[in-house]
Amino acid sequence: MVTAGRTLAQVSEASLLAEIFPFFPAREGVLVGPGDDAAVLVSGGSVVVTTDAMVRGRDWLDEWSTAADVATKVFTQNVADVAAMGATPTSLVVTLVADPATPADWAVEFARTLGDLATDAGVAVAGGDLSSAPSGTVMVSITALGDLRGRAAVLRSGARPGDTVAVHGTLGRSAAGLLLLQQEAGARGETDGARGACVAHHLRPVVDVVAGAAAADGGATAMLDVSDGLLRDGSRIAAASGVRLALDSALLEPDLVVLREAVGDAALESVLAGGEEHSLLATFVGTLGTLPPGWRPLGRVEEGEGVTLDGVAQQPRGWDHFAG
Repeated sequence: MVTAGRTLAQVSEASLLAEIFPFFPAREGVLVGPGDDAAVLVSGGSVVVTTDAMVRGRDWLDEWSTAADVATKVFTQNVADVAAMGATPTSLVVTLVADPATPADWAVEFARTLGDLATDAGVAVAGGDLSSAPSGTVMVSITALGDLRGRAAVLRSGARPGDTVAVHGTLGRSAAGLLLLQQEAGARGETDGARGACVAHHLRPVVDVVAGAAAADGGATAMLDVSDGLLRDGSRIAAASGVRLALDSALLEPDLVVLREAVGDAALESVLAGGEEHSLLATFVGTLGTLPPGWRPLGRVEEGEGVTLDGVAQQPRGWDHFAG
């Protein structure tokens, strides 16, 4: 039994696995789950696969992120990528690579939260891996699988002039929350109002796991997860499709109203370049008023290239894993 105050070095791998496996119950579609050399899954059609990793000191800081926060973020970024293809997330495998001096309770809380999130979303945790690492290192990684259920995948390359650009979810809140955490030591404790909402979204972003499949059924022509910023991710659709995304600042106002209260003059840049939002950005055939439920317009697809805001060309700024 893992007890408070013990490190991973003081707990055998078998004991740790015995502690965390109960957080990953069996689900339909998984014939063999955690415990064997590999999982055995049932698949009746096309399978979507994605993977994302997070590294302590690069993707989160222990000063304000708990194990539960890290589990939420790595879960969300993976299932959002599956949803962005028009698929329904079905299962995942998880890897934890950690300094043996890492508190064992950190690993247990990570697993407990991941199990709860997966259960709530109807996703199976089918297995994974544990490994030790050099001093100070903690890295977590998830590989997520999804089922297209007979649909064609929604790619970045399908946008056409005349389509509507739309978003499902918020914009800029994660970036604003990070800014508040960086500026104020007590920002994590804020739970009320716009500031609290932004901090909460940065620490524990959420995505509607069925929104991508619903968008595919509703006529989405291109789609992706806003992980690196509206401009950078929008430019990826534009480049892949050979079109221009023409954004309208008036349609960003629902996000800007909240962010001005939270971070003032940094609101617009948070919306345009803020990453780790994990909302879905898509293009749809038809007019602004014909979007599926939960989607709201941001602009139009035009002939041309890149992304514009009120007709002014924008550089594709946002997060880059190596350039920053």
